[in-house]
Amino acid sequence: MSNENHAGELRETMRLLVRRLGILERGEASCCGITMAQCHVIVELGRAKKLSLNDLAELLKLDKSTVSRSVDNLVGMGFVRRDTDAADRRYVTLALSEKGGKVFADLEKRMEKYFAEIVGFLPADKREQVLDSLALLADAIKSPDCCDLRIADDCCGVEKR
Repeated sequence: MSNENHAGELRETMRLLVRRLGILERGEASCCGITMAQCHVIVELGRAKKLSLNDLAELLKLDKSTVSRSVDNLVGMGFVRRDTDAADRRYVTLALSEKGGKVFADLEKRMEKYFAEIVGFLPADKREQVLDSLALLADAIKSPDCCDLRIADDCCGVEKR
């Protein structure tokens, strides 16, 4: 099979994965009345314990202003707190509040169950192969030599102005 055929097969498989995992849904996450973006913020803060806004934006691969809006909403809902550094009052870290920690624990529990069910549908003798292949794919995507994924200015024959 040629690279072009493999690329087409990869694209189609990724498209189906995105749809089946519900990544394209713009509505609420499956719990707690939070958006998917807010869910990702809670998970990253829950795993790291505390982060600066810049570090969080880098982890999420999102613009700082986009992450800031999500954080502002989560602070307003009582899920996240901003802590000022005692040594440098200009430095602020983000951390989950007690309420946010409970949401994080619930999200982690739900995701563990969800992905355990998915793994259960894989043939036992293929599970390691699937995980190894996904790890290879993730490494290829994050490679600094990977292609530029930005859409060209003339995408779909329509010039952007």
